[in-house]
Amino acid sequence: MQHEHTPKSCAVRLIETARQLLSDPTFVSRHRQRPKDFIRKRTLIFSVVMLLILQKSLKSLQLRLHEFLADWVQEGQPLSSATAGAFSHARAKLLPEAFIELNEKAVLANFYGPEHAQAVARWRGHRLLGIDSSLVRLPSSDELLKEFGEVQCSNQHGLQDRYPEGRISVLYDLLNRLSLDGQLVGSAEGETLLARAHWQQVQAGDVLITDRGYAGYRWFVDVRQQQAHFICRCSRGSFKSAQELFVSDQAGVSVVVELRAPSDERAELRRLGLPVKLTVRFVTVRLLTGELEVLATSLLDEQVYPTESFAEVYWHRWGIETFYGRLKGRLDLENFTGETVAAVKQDFQAMLFLSNVESVVSAPAQAQLSQASLERKQPAQVNRAVSLHALKYHLIELLASDVPVEEVLVRLGQWLVHNPVSVRPNRQVPRRKPSAFRSYHHQRRVRKFVF
Repeated sequence: MQHEHTPKSCAVRLIETARQLLSDPTFVSRHRQRPKDFIRKRTLIFSVVMLLILQKSLKSLQLRLHEFLADWVQEGQPLSSATAGAFSHARAKLLPEAFIELNEKAVLANFYGPEHAQAVARWRGHRLLGIDSSLVRLPSSDELLKEFGEVQCSNQHGLQDRYPEGRISVLYDLLNRLSLDGQLVGSAEGETLLARAHWQQVQAGDVLITDRGYAGYRWFVDVRQQQAHFICRCSRGSFKSAQELFVSDQAGVSVVVELRAPSDERAELRRLGLPVKLTVRFVTVRLLTGELEVLATSLLDEQVYPTESFAEVYWHRWGIETFYGRLKGRLDLENFTGETVAAVKQDFQAMLFLSNVESVVSAPAQAQLSQASLERKQPAQVNRAVSLHALKYHLIELLASDVPVEEVLVRLGQWLVHNPVSVRPNRQVPRRKPSAFRSYHHQRRVRKFVF
């Protein structure tokens, strides 16, 4: 194993760790429903089921099985045919937590390990972590309706329908493009309550960046209890100090105030041993659209965290929005491959892991592109649609073959370096809310998927 601290060495360690886990009997035993599952030598063994879920395709399941097993034969491991029904039975034996452990041990442990600490992108010594939630439409089945709850809708003719809806929440490293934790629950769950499920992955000194839906005294206190910091966008109807700053409409203002807990929360805070007073800094920034935003933060020191730096750092929060765009768009998360609770959670956690692998594996190609485009007016960067497709195409070679990891990564890198996209600095694309007809047309005939 390589010991140099480079993006390439990190990618190699990630893939080698993933290969070891997928073939480790103890890993298999931890993530099967029953002790007798995956003990017989059949076509759909544990690693094959994991890879099929990771390599999710828009093709029919039976066609994808034929193609997958043919690819597996090319790797020197001939397998007989399998039916779609057999795959459905096989995946029912698999716990979704397998993808969570794979992500934690193969991706996060390697990327954030002490040997790679210097290569982790940070802002003034802090990891910038975004938290946000998003609603997802789930397949219509009685099991999912019971687990996640239902949404009812009707059209102009009075025809009614219902479907299960979930809420996903992700803790996302904005600078390194990695999801640290993901939760999928019913859509009725509040996003701030759901965000607290991510605390296990939050470290002291992290800066959590959130939108105005999280702005509240209790959220600020809870973040500080984790020894982390917050930067939170405020609404016009939030704190009195924020309201006053909105009225003054001046950018570049910074005020430090002492917030008191709302009267109806003080008894509960005291019972939990939490403070009923908290020092918070409010900062105003002017967007390119001319709109004023007020940010609340626990980063109080003006010398270390100048007021003018907050516009740029809050801009990074957009990274989690584009991440959800890739998850729902390119990776087509809502096209779930099963109608059970286990299946939708498998798909969700698998896509988080796959996205993380893409971020790490594409880093060497991005470094090469950045170096080659130093003199360009429009720097080149990895085309994420190409990289995700290439990753799925080479997934068997990467995670379940004897082909040297470096050899596969070289082929992947060639795909990415020869198919970049250009970055257009200061490009402004006006945002507009499409009509229902345009949105339907885009989803049915325009939107592009990978694999």
